[in-house]
Amino acid sequence: MGNQSAALETAGGDRRRIEGDELGEAVIPAGALYGIESTRARDNFALDYHRVHRRLILAMIMVKKAAALTFVKLYPGEAEKFRVVAEACGRALSGEGEGDFITCALQGGAGTSAHMNVNEVIANLALGILGREGGDYGVVHPLEDVNRFQSTNDVYPTALRIAAIGLIRELSAECAALQEALQKKENEYEGIPKLGRTELMDAVPVTLGSEFGAYAQAIARDRWRLYKVEERLRQVNLGGAAVGGPAVNGPAALFRKYRYSVIEELRSITGMGLAAAEYPMDLTQNCDVFVEVSGLLKALAVNLSKIAGDLRLMGSGPRGGLGEIRLAPLQKGSTIMPGKVNPVIPELIIQLGIKAAANDSAITMAASRGELELNAFIPLIADALLESLSLLKDGCFLFRTRCIETLKANEERCGELLASSLAFAASYTPLLGYDRVSRIIAGCREGKNEAHRIRAALEEAAAEYPER
Repeated sequence: MGNQSAALETAGGDRRRIEGDELGEAVIPAGALYGIESTRARDNFALDYHRVHRRLILAMIMVKKAAALTFVKLYPGEAEKFRVVAEACGRALSGEGEGDFITCALQGGAGTSAHMNVNEVIANLALGILGREGGDYGVVHPLEDVNRFQSTNDVYPTALRIAAIGLIRELSAECAALQEALQKKENEYEGIPKLGRTELMDAVPVTLGSEFGAYAQAIARDRWRLYKVEERLRQVNLGGAAVGGPAVNGPAALFRKYRYSVIEELRSITGMGLAAAEYPMDLTQNCDVFVEVSGLLKALAVNLSKIAGDLRLMGSGPRGGLGEIRLAPLQKGSTIMPGKVNPVIPELIIQLGIKAAANDSAITMAASRGELELNAFIPLIADALLESLSLLKDGCFLFRTRCIETLKANEERCGELLASSLAFAASYTPLLGYDRVSRIIAGCREGKNEAHRIRAALEEAAAEYPER
């Protein structure tokens, strides 16, 4: 028995509609664009958690629009209906009905609930365009029309790839801007000598600029890796239907035409170089590409966290710590200690790095749990991957604009710490030998002006070699 809908007026005068099928009935608010399957999913997965990522919803709508435009050509007798479905998709992409995408991001069923939610919203938007009541699925049906030749198992992974590519491009742009900001600091601070440290202990002299140059190189690698990984995501299994083979909800001859035409339409809609997978069953079964992308996001998160940790340390104090740089004061740092300002942006970035690493673990575990022809845990993969992409994109922007671009060098403090250190001692080892320099340092440990006395002792020893 197909979906049925009937109008209902409550005692309070509120109009609602009843939708029913072989599993039972549900009462839907009359103005709602979602239907019975969305309602069931909302109730079944009633977690105190966010809804499906907006980028994933928008990408599924793009798939639906590409399919509708394809069916305008493949089904001339139903062309007007599919033009209306395509128009409904356009309205949804513009934000209409945004509040009707009601399913929780974490859900059983390999994403079927989120997919059904999109099908129902598009169907009811189309019915509204035609002047019909919501739920009048005899005119435009969520499954028979909006979902024709499609399955969650090819629509959802394809949409996830589209959403991920879009965010990767934006993240890559933010990495480029962050790299440029770090390079500007490299050039600005190249003439500021300071003490280098290894294992938090005094090492040899470096420049403040060279440290920022090293940070820029790390972000440059991340940017390149993200640029390259987009290639992996461009292959899609749209047209692979349930298990990577021909659809069972349409004639085989038409389906072959549909498969190639729909990807052409999708390329045009998304502006992405999408291609039909050579072996759709592979992409239906396996989620390793998302693991690969997540691993690169983790690498970026590691670099961002390391840089943020360094800046937090170099800005520590500012009087009782290193104080080699000054971070812009953004907000009060204590409810009890006046004048205290905390390194809040570096601390935010470190937390985002931890979150991305945690998401990577979740993605890895979920991808490994696929069985045979499908991975039922792709909703977790999608949620974690798109969250990491979104957080890192926004994090790079905040790190650049509220920390890197606004920080200042404390040149005086850099010089003071360098002068009071023993960084100069290593330069005497080629002449005096490691052991002798070590003994001279050990012999001058007691008393004041340690660095001055050690330098004097090393110079005295070096005077024994006038040919130096």
